[in-house]
Amino acid sequence: MPSAPTRRLRLSAIAVSAASVALLAGCATPGATSGAGTGADGISVVATTTQVADFAREVAGESASVTGLLEPGQSAHSFDPSAAQLLALANADALVVNGAGLESWIDDAVEASGFDGVLIDASTGIELEATDDDHDHDHADGAIADDEHAAEGDAADHDHADGNPHVWTDPVLAERMVQTIADGLAEVPGIDAGAVEANAASYTAELDALDAWISENVAQVPVADRLLVTNHDAFTYFVHAYDLTFVGSVIPSFDDNAEPSAAEIDDLVAKIRETGVRAVFSEASISPKAAQTIAEEAGVAVYSGEDALYGDSLGQPGTDGDTYVGSQVHNVRLILESWGVEPSPLPAGLGG
Repeated sequence: MPSAPTRRLRLSAIAVSAASVALLAGCATPGATSGAGTGADGISVVATTTQVADFAREVAGESASVTGLLEPGQSAHSFDPSAAQLLALANADALVVNGAGLESWIDDAVEASGFDGVLIDASTGIELEATDDDHDHDHADGAIADDEHAAEGDAADHDHADGNPHVWTDPVLAERMVQTIADGLAEVPGIDAGAVEANAASYTAELDALDAWISENVAQVPVADRLLVTNHDAFTYFVHAYDLTFVGSVIPSFDDNAEPSAAEIDDLVAKIRETGVRAVFSEASISPKAAQTIAEEAGVAVYSGEDALYGDSLGQPGTDGDTYVGSQVHNVRLILESWGVEPSPLPAGLGG
């Protein structure tokens, strides 16, 4: 896979001065950010979302310590880093972001902290899907045609106006993100670049096995029956990768802070009844109340609580979704169950 360049994000005006952040950070409790510390060679990496933090840990291995800014269950759309987290960022040798406009707060955090290490945008080179909230997500109308589920784009800056940022939901795009992270970490002075590349290759093989397992199981269901309704529009890339039809979302947006109107709720209930959708899926990081209401009105099952999907965030430690691979397996098993399909055993490399 070709190397993807790291790049600097454009800095926007900041609301908090670097001096005040430094003062607050000096009073912060040590270890306030999860995973804080340094690797064997004193190399520290900060990652934004739970997904890219998981990727970075897999790639870095023992070569660096990875601190995740977002905790499980936190939304990247409205995150506000603490003084302690800004201090961790200030001391980091590298910063890994999802990119694609997901972390709207990152430019302010970079400038406020004074971070001057290697910045790795994991979405670099990935062509983003449309963000039109009324877009028809049926695979036949907008599927990505190549064998890797997505075509490469340029490395231009992306924001929400350019595309949906939830690229990790397609395991093949997750592989691209992993390689970009590996390429970026290899540029960090003092890191064991050989170990980083070996770790990336091993993890990519695991993601290959995950993609094959998902494809094999989804193929058991006729295309016309592969219907999905979720809490918000976070699964576009997954939908296109495996030929699903996205009937709609409870929150008609990829921003999980939005709220549905009464008319939008009525419209979704009507679509569920018309298409024959069997279930509405809540998401672990979003309140299930609206999903439960819509499912009840439509007369279908609702998946919530421990059976919610992992979308914007991975799960708490010890849950099915505390890793990226675990979250994908969890999601696919539940979706297959809603379609009346028993998933095949996992390959050995995925814990089967």
